[in-house]
Amino acid sequence: MSFSQNVKGEIEKHISTSRHCQIAEMAAYVANFGHEAPEGGSFFWHSEKEAVLRKVFTLLEKTYNIYSVMEDMTVKDSKNKGKKAEHIYRITLTEENEIRKVLQSVRFSEMKEKTVSALLLKNDCCRRAFLRGSFLCLGSMSDPAKSYHMEYVCGSRMQAQQFVEMIGTFRIEAKITERKHHFVVYIKEGEAIVDLLNIMGAHISLMNLENLRIVKEVRSSVNRRVNCETANISKTINAASRQMEDIIYLRDHYGLNRLPEHLREMAEVRLEHEDASLKELGEYLDPPVGKSGVNHRLRKLTEMAEELRN
Repeated sequence: MSFSQNVKGEIEKHISTSRHCQIAEMAAYVANFGHEAPEGGSFFWHSEKEAVLRKVFTLLEKTYNIYSVMEDMTVKDSKNKGKKAEHIYRITLTEENEIRKVLQSVRFSEMKEKTVSALLLKNDCCRRAFLRGSFLCLGSMSDPAKSYHMEYVCGSRMQAQQFVEMIGTFRIEAKITERKHHFVVYIKEGEAIVDLLNIMGAHISLMNLENLRIVKEVRSSVNRRVNCETANISKTINAASRQMEDIIYLRDHYGLNRLPEHLREMAEVRLEHEDASLKELGEYLDPPVGKSGVNHRLRKLTEMAEELRN
């Protein structure tokens, strides 16, 4: 299973204990997969997402004491016998009092462009429940081992804006982008995704994501250190190579015995210890000299070599 499926599998099992939170979550299923029959007299949920219909089934029983049946409406295509059929699931209410009980509780008459009434979402706990249900309907998440990306694919800009504002109440920044005929609310920050998983109650997935984040951060830190060390080593080798060239040029065209004593000693030590660092070179001198003193003497030798070349 993908990471996204694991998250959905976890939050599908999460049932709020408060009735108002259950109603807020049901509002997500009504807004996204609920339909009034064109001829009237019934209301149904219709989706290929079995987890959504299972949750609707559970909430109808726990919240409204309505006992329904989830039907598999899959029609196998005889022309594509070798192709796996896509399952379509459906729950239908036909009793008028049951339909009224559900639709009035979620304020169905106020739903426009798949948005829900703000009165259903005034409490933090209800917004958590609604986001949880909406993720089952509209959400997906990339494999965090590769990248951080969580999104809700909305059917209208109004719906997307409602999600952005709702997520923002938890101090999480979400953005909207248009993709074909949909409006996608997305989050790309690992820490923000962790916070949203916590809000939805997906705690096992949260811990798995945190473990992956730690591994990625450690790898990134190690890579940075290795790159830094490699750059420093390369810089040291290049500097030592240039210093050797300058000292050899002075030796061959000027003579080291003509140099001041402190520079002659520095030049001889560098020639003897080609790969040594500035600190190590300073320790070879008598008396020992610090890194800044060694650097000053080597720079002076380089300047003399440049003057000689010119």
